[in-house]
Amino acid sequence: MSRTKPIPDGCHTVTPHLICRNAAKAIEYYTKAFGAKEHFRMPGPGGKIMHAQIQVGDSLVFLADEMPEMGCKSPQSLNGSPVTIHLYVEDCDKLFNQAVAAGGKPNMPLTDMFWGDRYGQITDPFGHVWSVATHKEDLSPQQMAERGQKAMAGMCG
Repeated sequence: MSRTKPIPDGCHTVTPHLICRNAAKAIEYYTKAFGAKEHFRMPGPGGKIMHAQIQVGDSLVFLADEMPEMGCKSPQSLNGSPVTIHLYVEDCDKLFNQAVAAGGKPNMPLTDMFWGDRYGQITDPFGHVWSVATHKEDLSPQQMAERGQKAMAGMCG
């Protein structure tokens, strides 16, 4: 007798679940911007997507169409999102430019940051914020703190 796994194959402990105004177009964007692979989509009422799964790198992302009547609102309905979805990739410059070319809006240009990553942020056409990074240096917490203090001092004075 087989035992059902408490965490399905391919899932990690934390899985983003994005609510999008027009999830079908969002899947198209994520495919172009991040090289996402669609696993499946489950149709809902009125042609909306009730649930879909895509894979970005080694991680699954769940998506659904905005359905305010069910409490599912997109960042566009909420005037933004307080959440940032972080992507670690081999070449953040390439992926950042690819995401912008596909229709994303740069919020923060790619920069070599004091914590050892090359890092930048974009907002996708559906209101979700994505940070993109490539890890460049392994630093101790003390080294990061020292560099962070220097970076903040340079900004403030």
